[in-house]
Formats: sequence, C-alpha cells, structure tokens
Amino acid sequence: MDACPSPEGDDSGFEEDFQSPSPSNFFTIPWSVNLNNRLIADHHEVIYDESCFIIQKNNEEEFLALNCLARQPQITAEARCKLVSWLIAVYKHFKLSFESCCLAVNIMDRFLVTTSVAADCFQLLGVTSLLIATKHVEVCSPRIKQLLSLCCNAFSKEQLCNLECLILLRLNFRLAAPTLAFFLDYLVSQELSWHRVGGKDDNFTDLYEVKNDDDWTATEEDQLSRVEKYKYFACKICELSLADYAFNKYQPSVIVQSAIILAKDHFRKPASFKHTSSSEMADLLCTADHNSINYSLIQQCTEDLRLLVSLNLESLQDLKAL
Repeated sequence: MDACPSPEGDDSGFEEDFQSPSPSNFFTIPWSVNLNNRLIADHHEVIYDESCFIIQKNNEEEFLALNCLARQPQITAEARCKLVSWLIAVYKHFKLSFESCCLAVNIMDRFLVTTSVAADCFQLLGVTSLLIATKHVEVCSPRIKQLLSLCCNAFSKEQLCNLECLILLRLNFRLAAPTLAFFLDYLVSQELSWHRVGGKDDNFTDLYEVKNDDDWTATEEDQLSRVEKYKYFACKICELSLADYAFNKYQPSVIVQSAIILAKDHFRKPASFKHTSSSEMADLLCTADHNSINYSLIQQCTEDLRLLVSLNLESLQDLKAL
C-alpha cells in the first residue's frame, strides 16, 4: 500500500471540495448575553485554561529534547540554527501560527534524539516536521508541493511522505508537546483577564510606560494595543531562543517566563528601569504549581536571553518603535 495516499489533484491530505459547516447551521452565538451568564462563562474559561496549563507544565520534561545533537555526526548547532531560522521565515511566509513553528522545532529535535540524519537530508526533516505540526495545529496545512518548492525541489514527494511516516513512528504519534507559544499565550491571557474585570495587578503595573493612574482608565482598545506590543516583543525573543541550541536545556515555560522578564524591562521608563527578579515573574503563574518553580534557573535563562538579544540587535530593529 502507498505510504502516503492522497486524493487526485491534492497533496495536502484534504479534499479540496470539503466544506466546513455553516456557522448559522452549526451553532448560534447569542449577541446579547446576560452579564451573570458572561461571568459564569469567564469563570469556566479560566478554570479550563488553568487546567491546560498545569497539564502542559507537568508534561514538559517528557517532551524536552535534551542534547538532541549528541548522536548526530553530521548535524552541528550552527546547521540547526540556520535551519530553524529558515523555518521561522517559512512559517511567516505561509502566515502560520507561532504554535506550528514551535511544535515543528520540537518534533524535529525529538526525532534527532532517536535517529541519525544525513546533512543533505536535514532540510527535508525541517519541512516534514513543519508539515506534521501544521496538520496538528492549523485548519489547513501547506501543500507538499509548496513546501518542496521552497527547498528548490531538491526532494521528492515520496521522500517527504516516507520521512513523515518514520517521524510519527519514532515519536509514537505523540505530538501534543508543550511549546513556547502555548505558555506565552497563557501568561498574556492572564493579563487580559485583569483588563476584562477592570482590575489592576501589581505584577503588571511596570509592563508599560505608565505615567499616572489615569493610564489604567485607558480604553479597552488602548489596553489591547499595549498587550499586543508586549506579546510581540516576547515572541521575538522566543523565536531567537528556538534557533539557539544552547536553549534546548531549558523548559519552554522557563524560556517564556524569562522572555516576559525582558519584555517588562523593555517597557519600563528609563528613569525607573530595574531588572525583574525570577520570584516576581513566578507570581504571574496563578496555579498550584508554585512550589516547583526554580527561581535560579529562570534567572540564569534570563541572563542567557539578555545576552542573546544583545547579540541579535540587528534582527530586532523593528522593536525600537514599540
């Protein structure tokens, strides 16, 4: 049987004429919602998000690809950096989510732990990992032809499909890895929840250039704009860490916490600038997992990220406008 059967004229694994159910037929969203019901819905949403966070936090060690290049005689940290940097450009080219990019790198690294890869097949491993990640995360994944064209058609569709099957087998089809994108979204959502209820959290008062207390009465649009800038800065730092092999030793939640520390420092006014401690950052995690937080590890990762950012200032030029 063919290792990777696909419909005629389509290489994405989905029928082109497949139609999603109409929103009006599938479910109805009430436009006028009772305030009490809204509060109950928010409460259940918070509990659900927190449960997901705890599960992913507990799964980090299991999905961590430590020393993934130890068994790779032909793949170096520099080669990995170039490939991951290229994958970051590819995910932006296809307008994919950051979650897909993070998961693709995790899939690739975990496969490298199990299997030796030739240097001339390394790029194929990258695009195949990205394809698997997008099938797991996105509504529609890029076509195989599109991915192969970005590799100058150096590989065939059959090679990619065979490698896809091999990766899934080596990883035992376990793809739900905790990622940088997940923890970044979770922590930012905690801040947004404060804005929804009109709260003022001391842990967030120094995230922005707050001139006076009236700034906290800013419109919801202004608040969301601030959060987007803050999240964008932290995301760019996380992208840098993805490409640097030295950060494979850190758990994703630790890297995200450290990236947020740097984001907090960036948005402070120069007159009141001070480094954020790891214990301050830990206070942002509103879960029962406080006791397992390693403050010294977060502090070490923060300093490593600070150095990484200083070495990549040219790639962060667009952040000066934030």
